[in-house]
Amino acid sequence: MNVPFLELKPTYLELKDELDQAYQRVMDGGWYVMGSELDKFEEEFAGYCETKYCVGVANGMDALQLALLAWDIGPGDEVIVPGMTFIATWLAVSQTGATPVPVDVCADTVNIDASLIEQSITPNTKAIIPVHLYGQPADMDPILSIADKHGLRVLEDAAQAHGARYKGRRTGGLGHAAAFSFYPGKNLGAFGDGGAITTNDKALFERLLLLRNYGAAVKYQHDVVGLNSRLDPLQAAFLSVKLKYLDEWNERRKMQAKHYLQEIGNLDPVTMPTLSPHCDSSWHLFAVQTDYREELQQYLGDKGIGTQIHYPFCPHQSKAYAQKEWPVLPVSEMHASKCLSLPIGPHMNEGQARWVIDQLSEYAR
Repeated sequence: MNVPFLELKPTYLELKDELDQAYQRVMDGGWYVMGSELDKFEEEFAGYCETKYCVGVANGMDALQLALLAWDIGPGDEVIVPGMTFIATWLAVSQTGATPVPVDVCADTVNIDASLIEQSITPNTKAIIPVHLYGQPADMDPILSIADKHGLRVLEDAAQAHGARYKGRRTGGLGHAAAFSFYPGKNLGAFGDGGAITTNDKALFERLLLLRNYGAAVKYQHDVVGLNSRLDPLQAAFLSVKLKYLDEWNERRKMQAKHYLQEIGNLDPVTMPTLSPHCDSSWHLFAVQTDYREELQQYLGDKGIGTQIHYPFCPHQSKAYAQKEWPVLPVSEMHASKCLSLPIGPHMNEGQARWVIDQLSEYAR
């Protein structure tokens, strides 16, 4: 049986009529940058995230960078980031001129270890970026408490956590702002790049509107040094369609994750992901840990099962950050050396999930 790690076409096929209508509406409308389709999606996504405001931008990394810039974070400033995350979290900080300061992650959830944050705070620290890795929210209450104590901003990196909840509250409205990616493979993905920032802060919202559009609220009247980073109305129209199905698709992911946890949770070669009791994960990825990663990946590949490694290196281990000596981050580095993502998604059928479970069981034997 063939079980691809990620297959995007079924998403289109399931919603073909609605997506085609959205495409036709935008093309017939003749308005292809900004406009009513973007306004509509921003309002819908803000409501979904239980926030007052949403600003659509070009991609998830821009969402992180623009939020930091809107807070006037730049050269000489420091931003606390997790040691284990996709490098975009770090790059967004670096692109502002600020310095990423890594904090190690928890061994069970692979999210930033809140108990280690305070010792990394200096007079130059301006913000904390907790990443909701693999779709599970970080432990936000202690992070927010530390931020409040030290007067810091908290920017959620929610690129993998569309629809996830922490203690009953949606990601996107837990910190002072949140950055989302709509890369096609995300739980809520566009048919191209896209991103958004959600917030309850009106002043931040208004500044982001300027920054994403050359620093101008009125054409040719540039009030600040801005960027060109706008979510296309065509992608916004597609996302409005898909948003209606996000909760249903997340439920499908949760059922697959439940089967994995129940049926392969006691296999010696792999360690299952841990779900915190106060979190409702979006299960963007199902990342196990194993000492036999290359061997297991090859074995599953031979059985037609696609897997990926998220992520084989921590950001500080990349050439992009080789010019600086970084602290040892033992948990982050261990996870990077052992993690392997199994297929999961709203269009993976029961037979495919069963095949993955059976082949893992056979490998264990």
